Formats: sequence, structure tokens, C-alpha cells
Amino acid sequence: MQYTQQQSVQTCPSLQQHKPFGTTRPTKNRRLSRASARALEQQHLQSFPTDYPTAVRQAQNATLAAVADGHKLIEVEFPTSSLQGVSGDAEGCNEMTYSMGYLRQFCRSFQQNAAATRIFFPDKKEMEVAKTGKGIEEEGGAVFDVTKFQLDYLTTPSGLLDIGIDLTKVDITTRTRPADELYIIAYPHFNVNEIIAVDELYQKIAKDAKSPIVVFNGELDRIRSGYYPALFFPKLGRLAKTFIPQFESAYYIHNFKGNRGGVLFRAYPDPWQVLRRHGDKLELIHTQETMPVLKDVALKILPAS
Repeated sequence: MQYTQQQSVQTCPSLQQHKPFGTTRPTKNRRLSRASARALEQQHLQSFPTDYPTAVRQAQNATLAAVADGHKLIEVEFPTSSLQGVSGDAEGCNEMTYSMGYLRQFCRSFQQNAAATRIFFPDKKEMEVAKTGKGIEEEGGAVFDVTKFQLDYLTTPSGLLDIGIDLTKVDITTRTRPADELYIIAYPHFNVNEIIAVDELYQKIAKDAKSPIVVFNGELDRIRSGYYPALFFPKLGRLAKTFIPQFESAYYIHNFKGNRGGVLFRAYPDPWQVLRRHGDKLELIHTQETMPVLKDVALKILPAS
């Protein structure tokens, strides 16, 4: 299977777009950091996206490049309510709706292999929403109503599932087919059992089949950061050490708010970039090859610039 990079992306008209960043004159006390930034810019790094069409296109190209380079676990993560926002800025159900629309645009890169691409939604209910548009009419209705992609789900909703008990557990091995060549996992962050199911998919099916798994807006940082205490979530504690570190973050945006706000940005195969935010302008202040710890970005890299 070979994927080719797309140069243009069609976007749902209902999806929010944003104005390009303006330009401001650098102040005197930032001459040194600006000089450093200019040196970094000579590396011809990809620029932070000015709008969602650009972000989706960058995410497509980064993912295709990561797949072509042989990566089997790939992360795509960006805020959905605003490119300057953070998770939680919008209601949870709205953020999933936005993710669904962006996911449909993102998947166009894999259209030529749609029949061999299986998209797993968090649960059966969310899959039906994607197919029928029920409950999201104000956002333009169904986004996967007519598609050749194989649509599926990770879990079955129940009241007990909300507290981590899954009496109707989906056997992930029965939800795949030998013809599957790529798995795209849609925002598996609402319930802890969703990412656990992704791990099972990898261990039982995808790893031996050498089929890539792309996690789209899975909020993996929650697991990386210890948001779920290992004492109460031992399975997630194990995944934080064994599964999550294997992911290649092909496309990633994490915003930091406050007086010294900024953004951690990466578009594969470029290195990681830390950008300082000055109003509506971004200044490149740091790059590195490996993903920095978010706490270090917030408390060390951004304040030091």
C-alpha cells in the first residue's frame, strides 16, 4: 500500500476558520531572541498554521510521511475549537463534533485506499452519529453518510462504562478484517476503555500485520502526564510506560495560555518547535528533535525567552 501526499484540501463550510497572524515590529529587548529565531528559521521549518484548512493539509502530509517512513503508531493532535485554544475550551460534545468534521477532511488523503482503511469511532453511538448526522444537524449533518471507508467502533456505551466497567466489552479482534491495511482511531479520549481497546488492537492485530494505527485527537497527553493515577487506573499506568511512548507525533499542537503563553508545534518530519505568542504573532524560540515535557515548556523554555 502506498499513499501519496495531497496538496489541497476541501473543507466543510461549517468548520470555523481563522485569520492569518499579523506582523508586529520586534521590540528592543527581544533582539537577541529574534536573532536566535532567525537562525532557527533558516532550517526551513513548517510554519504554524494560519487556519484549519492549512492545519488539516499539514496533518495529512505529516501523517503520509510518517507512514511512508515505516511508523506504525502515529499521533495527530490539535485543538478543534480554535487553533489558539486548548482542550476544554468548548463543550465536550461540541469538540467531538468538530473533530468528526476535521477527521473527514483528513481522511481524504486515504481515499484511494478507503476500502482497506478502517475508522474506529469511540463507541457505537458515535459511529451512528457520523453516519446519520443525528444530533449534529446544526453542524452540517452527517459527515460519513456516503463513504467507502470501513466504519467501526471501539466500545459499547453503558452507564457502567462511565466509571470504567465494561460488561459489554467489544472483542476488537472480531471487528477487523484481513483486508484492513490502515486503522484510524477517532478521538478515543472520552472513556479510558477506548485507548485500552486501541492497545488491544495493536497488540492482537496491527502489530503482527504491520498495519499502521493513526490516533486522531486522542488526547494522549492525559496519559503521558499522569492525569489518571496509576493506583486507580493500573491499565493506563502500564500503557503510559509501554504503549504511548511508541507513538510518533506526526502532527501536534499544544497551546500554553497566560502572560508568557505560546505553543508547542510539530509537523513530521520537522523537529519540535516552541513558539512564543505576542498577541496575534508567533516567535520561534526553541527547537529540539524529541518531544519536550509539557511542564518543561511551560516552566522553563517559555519563561526563559
